[in-house]
Amino acid sequence: MKMTFQTTFTSWKNSLNFTFAVTGLFVFLFSNPANASEPKPWQMDLQEPAGIIATKATDLHNFLLVVITLISVFVLGLLVYVCIKFREKPNIKPSKTSHNTLIEIIWTVVPVLILVVIAVPSFKLLYLTEADKPVDMVVKVSGAQWYWNYEYPDEEISFDSYIIAEDDLKDDQKRMLDVDNPLVVPEGTRIKFLVTGNDVMHSFFVPSLALQVYSIAGRINEIWTEVPVGKKKYYGQCNQICGVNHAYMPIVIQALPKNEYKKWLKEAKVKFASKSINENSKIALLEKKEVKEIK
Repeated sequence: MKMTFQTTFTSWKNSLNFTFAVTGLFVFLFSNPANASEPKPWQMDLQEPAGIIATKATDLHNFLLVVITLISVFVLGLLVYVCIKFREKPNIKPSKTSHNTLIEIIWTVVPVLILVVIAVPSFKLLYLTEADKPVDMVVKVSGAQWYWNYEYPDEEISFDSYIIAEDDLKDDQKRMLDVDNPLVVPEGTRIKFLVTGNDVMHSFFVPSLALQVYSIAGRINEIWTEVPVGKKKYYGQCNQICGVNHAYMPIVIQALPKNEYKKWLKEAKVKFASKSINENSKIALLEKKEVKEIK
């Protein structure tokens, strides 16, 4: 059979279409937005960003990576050029040049310009993270040795979040990452976190949401983030060395659709309701330092 240009082109076109289709299916299956944001085996890049802050932070990271790569290649090129051109063999009589005004101006001005170019997106991102944006809900986070406590002030519920022991893991749960009570939030929500500590310093760190703030006893730090639309789990861990069980206080933020969140909240108000003292009750401190209720 005689192969013409047309038949060869058609064959290649069909092969490319098949390759793109398989690749697209693979990407769809393994990058489905319903999957969790978590560290992957042999992962070399950042976790997939979620929300405006994480997206802008990732864009800044990628931009800086290009800048530093160009600078490194340029400096390496200069070193190679100098080593070859000014080696001893062709330059038996060394040059006595000590100053070059043009070069000195260039190596002063160019780094300043590079820093200005880097500073503009950096300041924008810093302002975005620090600005007091309107939020939809507030969550208080308290770090302790070695677990997290989450409090919803507006809903009057509070609960502790512990890592699930390896022997108790279910098939769909992840070792060293899943917890018994995740922090549940509605999707498509801006959340302000008030982060404090009960003992030593901890770190509330969720990479995919660009959350990184220290929990310090006696101090409240603020940070906000935007949870995108979509049912998803966001995993994090304390990255501040806080004691022997530092590796055993992971963070799980579970984003749910609004209707599922309302259902969870209704159940949580029964399960985790804050205990309040009845107005008709009185508390007396006795001589033995025992607290009793007087009706």
